Amino acid sequence: MAGFRPSIPGLNALRPEAFGVDPGGARMARIRRSPHFKDGVFQNPGGPASIRPSGSMLDFAKHYFDKDERVRRSPRGNIPVHATTFADLARPAASGLRLTWLGHSSVLVEIDGHRVLFDPVWGERCSPFPFAGPRRLHPVPLPLAALGPVDVVVISHDHYDHLDLPTIKALAATDTLFAVPLGVGAHLEHWGVAADRLRELDWHEATKVGGLTLTATPARHFCGRGLRNTQHTLWASWVVAGDEHRVYHSGDTGYFDGFRDIGADHGPFDATMIQLGAYSDFWPEGQPDAGPLPGAWPDIHMNPTQGVQSHLDLQQGRAEGVMLPIHWGTFNLALHPWSEPAEWALAAADAVGQALALPIPGRPFEPAGELPALPWWRDVSQSAHARRWPAPELGLRTARGLDLLAED
Repeated sequence: MAGFRPSIPGLNALRPEAFGVDPGGARMARIRRSPHFKDGVFQNPGGPASIRPSGSMLDFAKHYFDKDERVRRSPRGNIPVHATTFADLARPAASGLRLTWLGHSSVLVEIDGHRVLFDPVWGERCSPFPFAGPRRLHPVPLPLAALGPVDVVVISHDHYDHLDLPTIKALAATDTLFAVPLGVGAHLEHWGVAADRLRELDWHEATKVGGLTLTATPARHFCGRGLRNTQHTLWASWVVAGDEHRVYHSGDTGYFDGFRDIGADHGPFDATMIQLGAYSDFWPEGQPDAGPLPGAWPDIHMNPTQGVQSHLDLQQGRAEGVMLPIHWGTFNLALHPWSEPAEWALAAADAVGQALALPIPGRPFEPAGELPALPWWRDVSQSAHARRWPAPELGLRTARGLDLLAED
């Protein structure tokens, strides 16, 4: 990880707006006081996380440019999208909790009479440039303006597929509040969000928004938007607790023991939104003795077995609540087949009796009601995924205990 580097005025003048800005002044002073900031950078729980691909770059290139592999990384035909309507969202949730997955990690959570929008990305590409970078594989389910007012927008970290410049600029014109990890507020202020609308939190800090309590909780990831990465903005998962319901959004994270602590402090959860896409054998491996699992043990992302295991850990080893897989299906960000995360997650959840929601983008559901579980992705998948998947374990045990290996 890179430490502090002084800015260069001439280069800053050429800096694209989407790069945002580095924290400074009182914000940087607060960052330096954080117990999670050491040696000039934010630190991950469990020790440093490698953020560069492992293995041979030649092998990576062979996989990346292989014609058959590239075909499988995209859907066949159009991904089904539910055109979310005003009628879908106008009536109150009968149970008091309703989730609408809008693609990737963007989720609208209606909880105990409040509306929370996680990691909203309405842009066409997750990139600083409109002409390059990963492009959406399906349209957004509804225009941002049609979403209606939200009480708070929650950002997990500052990567382009979670913090989207055009979306933030549109939301800056509203009166919504923003809850962000420490340092990320610098980007938002630069893009027009007033400082008094920011709730900028370190891990384990909480803020009240109406009847909700939002808590920033640890995650194992990294940050950065520009050509250099100063590691001066924090990444986080989030707990949102209302009068009757509790939900958890993982942001991006590798698997780590901290899920159990988060569950003990803030759970149990009625619903979790868990990242389980964009894994690969070429992402960094945090457990060198993990064995030949596909995409095993990444430092900064989870595969579906780890994702289901993290949900079980959050629920103190019990298959309770509902898990919504996120961070898959919308952007092509890794080498695995497009629909593999859903197929693998379904098998992993079934193996332990965990309730899983797999809606098409834009279709609202209530965790206490009938869950969307039809494997809709199979109709547009290039791959059959006829294999056994490794299963998570019930009880308070880490994912290193897996003894089922994937078979072709």
